[in-house]
Formats: sequence, structure tokens, C-alpha cells
Amino acid sequence: MVKETKYYDLLEVSPDASEAELKKAYRKKALRLHPDKGGDPELFKEVTHAYEVLSDSQKRSIYDARGEAGLSESGGMGGMDPQDLFSQLFGGGGFFGGGGGSSRQGPRKSKDLVHRVNVTLEELYRGKTTKLALTRNVICTKCAGKGGKEGAVKTCGTCNGRGIRVTLRQMGPMIQQIQQPCEECTGTGEVINQKDRCKTCNGRKTVSEKKMLEVHIDKGMKGGQTITFRGESDQAPGVTPGDVVIVIEEKPHEKFQRKENDLITEVEIDLLSALAGGTFAIRHLDDRALVVNILPGEIIHDGDLKVIHGQGMPSQRHHEPGDLYVKLHVKFPESLDQSKLHLLETVLPPRNPLQKFTKNIVLEEVELDTPDPRQRERAADEAMDEDEGEPRVQCSNQ
Repeated sequence: MVKETKYYDLLEVSPDASEAELKKAYRKKALRLHPDKGGDPELFKEVTHAYEVLSDSQKRSIYDARGEAGLSESGGMGGMDPQDLFSQLFGGGGFFGGGGGSSRQGPRKSKDLVHRVNVTLEELYRGKTTKLALTRNVICTKCAGKGGKEGAVKTCGTCNGRGIRVTLRQMGPMIQQIQQPCEECTGTGEVINQKDRCKTCNGRKTVSEKKMLEVHIDKGMKGGQTITFRGESDQAPGVTPGDVVIVIEEKPHEKFQRKENDLITEVEIDLLSALAGGTFAIRHLDDRALVVNILPGEIIHDGDLKVIHGQGMPSQRHHEPGDLYVKLHVKFPESLDQSKLHLLETVLPPRNPLQKFTKNIVLEEVELDTPDPRQRERAADEAMDEDEGEPRVQCSNQ
């Protein structure tokens, strides 16, 4: 029995998986999750770290026996860069490369910058171009990313250029190994004398730059979709700039609900229109209002669902519209002129006859009354408890 199965679950293998099965499972997931292929960078790191641990027989035995806590106590939580491990296993960081290169081909890539943009349904219906201001690091042109004059950069003697410092801490009967960024070089592995530092970047090799990106949001885009600006992330010497990734966040709409390329709305109509025909209007997501006719003789029941073809959201690729579904609610009048009630009897179906009972049933006449606010509130709470909780969009009063 293993203590924890998190790493096995990340790779979707059983705890008794062989080395070949582990490698096959990692390759399958890593290719799908790799950031260069639009995958989740954080999940890619987790899966890679899980494989790094389980592919090492010593680390795997510690993890099986004591879980992540055991790895931490034995100093096995650290690891190599996920991209480097991927490249070593599958060659050069490519998705379709064969052999197992011993090191990555080409420079590392800096971290992607992710920005979320809130967009209304109207903007997704019509399309929108917006500008995004961002601040990023770019290589200092004064020192060409060297941090100072030629030969000024030295390897940090405290950490020997590793950028980390390892300390041991006594934890009862066990010794814990802790990795921390080197304070002398702030984790860079390099030091520069103050007098030799570049006056523009102060030895940091990069400077901050403000840049304006023009983001084109196409018609029909959906929440969760991304727009990528290649190579617009932070720059650093010897590192390929990452991407700026714009994530579309779709705001909820008060009148329309979106289902892929279809729209759903709810409209309230009066009783006369429901029974004898009439018109109502739907304010659309652009500069139009749809006038809908109910033909005389078409009886509308409360809750009826109708469709208006071709009035939904445009598809992103070809801008072909989906459909607009309309759920109709019939509003009854608060009161009627009693002197004209007899006119209803000429057009409406006759009343249902009173139910007949056996002779031993006593008939007692009672009256309907309106409950007080407290009773109404209690009844509403009970109804909500029974409700399935499906989202509803707001009715448009006509």
C-alpha cells in the first residue's frame, strides 16, 4: 500500500505501474498540457514533477512510504525545470521529436503573462477592438543585457552560481533540508560590484517598459477563449520571451442566456395577447429591436418555448447566427370589470362542472383569501428548497 496516490493520479496510472507505463503516461499528458500547445502551465509543472519523482526509484520509494512530507524531509521536493525534463525525455522540447536529447535545444522561455479581459455579451455579439496597456521587462540597451561593463559580472561565491542556498534544520529525530534563494545574489547566481553596474538598469540587465497591445475580440468568441501575442512577455538575457495571453471573461447578461451559439430569453406578455394575438418587442444585442407577432387564434400558454431562427449569436469562424429561444410568461390582470364578465363566457370554453362526490361527503363552501406577508415568505422559502436551482434570466416586461 502507498501512503499517497496524488502523483499517480496526476499521471493517471496505478501505484504499481512500471517505468515504461510511467513514461508512456507522462508523454501522453505532457504533450497535451505543454504551454507551447496551449496547455495549462501550472498543471504541466505538477505532472512533470510527479513523473520526475516516480521515475526516480529512490524518490518513488520515499513517496510510496511517506508521501510528499517524506520527500520534503529527505530534501527530494526540489527538481529540475519542467521544460528541461521534457526536453531530455522527448528531444528539444518539440512535440513530435524522437530521441532523448541530453539537454534543451535553444534558450529557455520566460513565463507567459496572462491577462483577463471582461467582455459583455453585446461586445461578443458585435465584436470589439480594445487596447491593453502592460508593463514588461526588456533587455537594457545601454549594457546589451550584461548588467555592467565587460567582465563586471562574477559568479556568486556564496552559492557557487546556483542561485540557491541549502540549509539543514533539526526537526526532532529528523533533519530537514531547506532550499532558499541566495541572499547575496538574490537568486541570480551572479554578483556585480556597485561601481561597475550599468547606470541605466543598475545591474539588473533589464528595464521596465510600457507597451500598448491592440486586442481584437472577434464576433462569436466565448468566455474562456484566449488571444495570444507571441513573444510579448518579459525579456531576459539568454531567454526566449514568453507570450502575452489574453483570456476572455464573459460577463453575465440580465436578459439573455447563452448556450453555444444560441440565445435564450424570457418575455412576459399580457393575457389578451396570449389569447387573441398581439405583438411584443425584444431589444437585441445590437442596435435593433425584434418585433414579434402573435397571430390571432394562436393560444400561448404560460411557459411556452418558441424559437426565432437566425437571431442567436454569430459563430466565430463564419459568423453564421444561431437561434433565439423565447420562453413566454403570461401575465394575468389584477382585476376585471364585473359588468363585462359575461362577455368572456361567449368566447372562452365553458367552466368545468363541479366534481361529484358520494352521498356521504358533506359539501362545505369556503373562500380563498390572500396570505399575510409572513405566510407568503414562508411558502416561498419552502418552494425554493424544492427548486432544482437552475439559472433563470430576467423577464422583459412588455
